[in-house]
Amino acid sequence: MKPEFNLLDRREFVAFASKLAAVAGLAGLARESRGDDKNSFNYQALDSAKHWKTDPKLIGYAEVTRWRSQRIGARRLAVSPDGRIQVCADNYISSYSEQGDLGPEIALPGLGSCIATTEGGDLYVGLRDHIEVFDKKGTRRATWKPADRKSWLTGLAVGRDDVFAADSALRVIWRYDKSGKLRGRIGEKNEERNAPGLVLPSPYLDVLIHPDGLLRVNNIGRHQVEAYTMEGDFEGAWGSASAATEGFCGCCNPIGLALLPDCHFVTCEKGLPRVKVYSAEGRFERVVAGCESFPENARSCSGLNDCAHGGLHAAIGAGGRIFILDIVTGEVRVMERRV
Repeated sequence: MKPEFNLLDRREFVAFASKLAAVAGLAGLARESRGDDKNSFNYQALDSAKHWKTDPKLIGYAEVTRWRSQRIGARRLAVSPDGRIQVCADNYISSYSEQGDLGPEIALPGLGSCIATTEGGDLYVGLRDHIEVFDKKGTRRATWKPADRKSWLTGLAVGRDDVFAADSALRVIWRYDKSGKLRGRIGEKNEERNAPGLVLPSPYLDVLIHPDGLLRVNNIGRHQVEAYTMEGDFEGAWGSASAATEGFCGCCNPIGLALLPDCHFVTCEKGLPRVKVYSAEGRFERVVAGCESFPENARSCSGLNDCAHGGLHAAIGAGGRIFILDIVTGEVRVMERRV
C-alpha cells in the first residue's frame, strides 16, 4: 500500500489535470501539436520491454549516495550556494547536507510547490498561488500577492532583476520584479510574438533562465523545450515525441528542467521515469538515470496517459553534480559524471 500522502497527492493532481484537459479540449490520447493540433502519441510503441531498460553505453553518470527526505510529500528541491539541499516537503523547506543529514527547516503556511535559490542564499518558495521570500537564515522577508487566485505554481527561476513563476493552472509564466510587482506574462498563444501556446495535459510546468538571456520552458504537451525572451517573444524550440531514449514520451514530457555549468540541459520525465542530458542545442547526449532506477515511480502510473502523480525533479550542485528527487519515494540521489 502506498503512503497516504502519495494517494492524496495523486487524487489532487489527477483532479487538477482532468480540469486542465477539459479546458484545453483534450480527450483520450489526443493532444495539441505544433503542426496540425491533432497529433497523438503512439502508446503501443511502449509495449516492448526495451524501453524500460537503458542501454548501459548511454549511461554517463554514477550514483554517489542516496538518502530519503525525512518529511513526507517531497515535491521539489534546489541547491543553495553553501551546498545545502533544500527540499519542499509537507509544509516545510528542509535543509540537508549532501549526505542527507537534516539541518535547519523553514515552516510554511501551506504546501510548498517549488523553490529557487539565489547567489546570496535567499530562498524563493512557491506555494500554490503565491511566492514567499526568505533570507539565508530562514527569516521571511516578503509574501507576494497572488497573480491569480486560480494559480498553481510549479516552477521558479530567479534572475538579477526578475523572478519568473511557472503557473500550471493558467498555462503561463509570470514575470515579477524583485519587489513582487507583476511585470508581464509569457507563454500564452500570441501570433504577434510567434508564441504557439503552452499545452499542459498535466500540472508540470518549469522555467529556467539561460546565460544567453533567454528563458527555457518545458511545453510538455508538445514534448519540447522552448526559448522565450523575457518580454515573451518565442525564439525557438527543440525536442520530439518518441519512446526512444533521445525523445520524450507519453502524454506530457519533459516535466522538469535544470542547467549544468556548461549550459547543457538536464531533463526529467514521468511515465518512463528517466533523467537525461542534452547539449546546448538540444541534442541528446547521455542518460543520468534510466527507468530501471525508479521502479516504484514507474509503477505509480496506471498508464502513460494517466500519470499525474509520478515523476522526478533535478537540481545542480557544485562541480555539476546532479541531485534527483524521486517524487514518489522521497529519495534523493546524488549523481556524478563518469570519467
